[in-house]
Amino acid sequence: MKTIAIAGATGAVGRQMLECLKEQGIKGNVKLLASARSAGKVIEGLAVEELTEQSFEGVDYVLGACENDVTKKWMPWAQKAGCVVVDNSSAFRLDPQVPLVVPEINADDIFTHHGIIANPNCSTIIALMALHDLDDLFKIEDVVCTTFQAVSGAGVKGIGDLERELKDPDAKPEAFAYPIAFNVIPQIGGFDENGITSEEWKMQNEGRKILHSPELNVNCTCVRVPVWRSHSESITARCEKPVDLDVLREKLSHSEGVVLRDDPKNNIYPMPIDTTNQDNVFVGRLRHDVNDPSGRTVVLFCAGDQIRKGAASNAVQILKKLVEKDAE
Repeated sequence: MKTIAIAGATGAVGRQMLECLKEQGIKGNVKLLASARSAGKVIEGLAVEELTEQSFEGVDYVLGACENDVTKKWMPWAQKAGCVVVDNSSAFRLDPQVPLVVPEINADDIFTHHGIIANPNCSTIIALMALHDLDDLFKIEDVVCTTFQAVSGAGVKGIGDLERELKDPDAKPEAFAYPIAFNVIPQIGGFDENGITSEEWKMQNEGRKILHSPELNVNCTCVRVPVWRSHSESITARCEKPVDLDVLREKLSHSEGVVLRDDPKNNIYPMPIDTTNQDNVFVGRLRHDVNDPSGRTVVLFCAGDQIRKGAASNAVQILKKLVEKDAE
């Protein structure tokens, strides 16, 4: 029986990875790894071990749920031990030797790995789940996107800020520069010389790699909002040819991992509250841009759970395909 380690097992994503292993029926010995201060904690009947250089001996697969600096420290240990790593950090996403995968979109890329497979940014995953059918049918050239990102994207501290501030409006924020309760913060990541944040660059750079579309242009504004764990995105996409919305709706209605919620006359559209704690990305508010008479530009709204499809379940889906392939 294979052994699967979860590095960063005590965080929100690591804990969700453990749940997703069970949900997706992946059997094996599971090893939970985290920092020394978390060693000895028990999660789902499994004791957490300190992550050390010897942790990966006898491990076949690793699910990574650590910050970049921690991941870069332990990755050589995992590689030396011969593990295949599915990593949720951004440390290796743009490495040309590392596949960057959303299984519903580019699953074949999984099997070009050299020991590491990267999980994309949560907002990128949710956006591309909504956009890849449009790209397949009409070929996207340019995207303008505004994200409305849940506090869970900042981890346990982000969730803690919102919890405390809802109880006490004077509570001092820890994860964010400003209070998040009853507020929105138009910054995620640091700004560069162009006034663009690191989070905003991810959708273009990662989207190009996942869609195999090196000329894709994305103009993105990322906003933190007081929502617990589902991200939402308002997207305008311009395509190479005119878009038939009926054809697009038909394809989306049968797309794996997508739920079409597109009946605005009856107030049916995607909302983060409806996508919480499940893996589908909801897509709706589909319409043409009335300022583009060519019919090539489409506007939509989508939402998806950041901890699940935006992180943990996408990684476990990748792992499941690896396990199935290795079992052939």
